[in-house]
Amino acid sequence: MFISLWDFFYGHFFRFWMKWLLRQMTGKCELQRIFDTYVGAQRTHRIENSLMYSKNKVLQKATLVVQSEVDKCIEDIMREKNINPEKDVSFKICMKACLLQISGYRQLYLDVESVRKKPYDSDNLQHEKLLLKLWNLLMPTKKLKARISKQWADIGFQGDDPKTDFRGMGILGLINLVYFSENYTREAHQILSRSNHPKLGYSYAIVGINLTEMAYSLLKSEALKFHLYNLVPGVPTMEHFHQFYCYLVYEFDKFWFEEKPESIMYFNIYREKFHEKIKGLLLDYNVSLTLKI
Repeated sequence: MFISLWDFFYGHFFRFWMKWLLRQMTGKCELQRIFDTYVGAQRTHRIENSLMYSKNKVLQKATLVVQSEVDKCIEDIMREKNINPEKDVSFKICMKACLLQISGYRQLYLDVESVRKKPYDSDNLQHEKLLLKLWNLLMPTKKLKARISKQWADIGFQGDDPKTDFRGMGILGLINLVYFSENYTREAHQILSRSNHPKLGYSYAIVGINLTEMAYSLLKSEALKFHLYNLVPGVPTMEHFHQFYCYLVYEFDKFWFEEKPESIMYFNIYREKFHEKIKGLLLDYNVSLTLKI
């Protein structure tokens, strides 16, 4: 109750008068003061909140700007806030960097969601080629005897036909598996080998698809903002999403063997424990989770 009242009074009264007072004292608006004080993800996050909670419609709409309209949007903001470009020469540069990150994150989610919604189609030649590429990357010395085969279990699929395992994440699950195997081939072979451990083993491909869901859910919940705002000075892309997935795969394997679960039956418990660990790391303004080998 008290917290709700404080949020109401802060949002409607206290924040307004505090901003007014600081403007009189410094001669600068809140956006300028943020640029003067903060860097990295903390700067972009505070700019995003300032725009979002502004009573000015032009500033509110800035958080929804498309990349092609960023320059015009900045001109509108400067006009609304009476910012003289000759007196504050860095404002345009700083605001453009922030708006590109903000709009880029939103677009990245839409791009990832679009791929996730595409189901694996065994009649699609490109999908089939991608699946066979995964096999060849992970098992270069072992020939796949048939498209539908029990051999798929060797790389951690559940059944004779892997297409059924992609239902939750669509083609995105396969793309991530191939990306890690292609860009970190040595590490992929090591993790696949470790996943066959007689006591601590797990289904490599199934866990990989599960970690795609984790990466996707973190992106969707906006938990990846600090990470991407620190990592990417401009517009984040699918490449950055794939790289974060690779980080999860590598770190989960280490986590699994450090924890030494009694059985694969406890997978969901340890998966959630790992999930909470990652979410905790992502709360840090200075976070940047990159795969270090």
